Amino acid sequence: MIQRFCLGIAFASVIALSIGCQSAVYSTYEKFGVYKRDLLKTRVIAARNEEKEAGEQFKDALTKLREIYGSSGSNLEKTYDKLKSEYDGSVAKADAVHKRVRDMETVANDLFREWESEIKQISSASMKASSRDQLRQTRERYDDMHRALKRAEQSMDPVLIKFRDHILYLKHNLNAQAIASLKGEAVSIQNDIARLIEDMNVSIEQADAFIKQMP
Repeated sequence: MIQRFCLGIAFASVIALSIGCQSAVYSTYEKFGVYKRDLLKTRVIAARNEEKEAGEQFKDALTKLREIYGSSGSNLEKTYDKLKSEYDGSVAKADAVHKRVRDMETVANDLFREWESEIKQISSASMKASSRDQLRQTRERYDDMHRALKRAEQSMDPVLIKFRDHILYLKHNLNAQAIASLKGEAVSIQNDIARLIEDMNVSIEQADAFIKQMP
């Protein structure tokens, strides 16, 4: 019981410290004239760029996956090593996308929370209504972009799981018979990667549109 209480206190302290650190970061930026709106734009750009790089990485992996079925027996191990390298690179890029999206979400949530709080402080009814309308429009544009980004982000992990299973099986059975037996699964993974790349392209377009509409 005491241990649980102590763990609860420790967790609460970590959360409070994290919030305090984030506030300190915002305060420092604001001293240089950089506000949450500016930071959100920067984070969206970073998430978009990271997703572009991830898309290129998945395209390379798709190419390698196709190549392995056109390889001769003497080149199987070398091609497997290249494919494994592409898989590792894809995992790293997916992790980077996850981080960029979380960073973007943090700033967006803080921006909208602050905006709502400040609207309550406006005494003019017309200005309050105008600011509230601006907030609504900005949030709607953000939500559209965020949904597309999350759809692409969440599509990565299932693809990587199937990709990993494929590579592990190849590692254990690196021969012509194994390659032949995996052709059906390889086509499925290739289709998944192609759909993932399409989702990424859509979310990148949404991010571009959101960025252009921000001042």
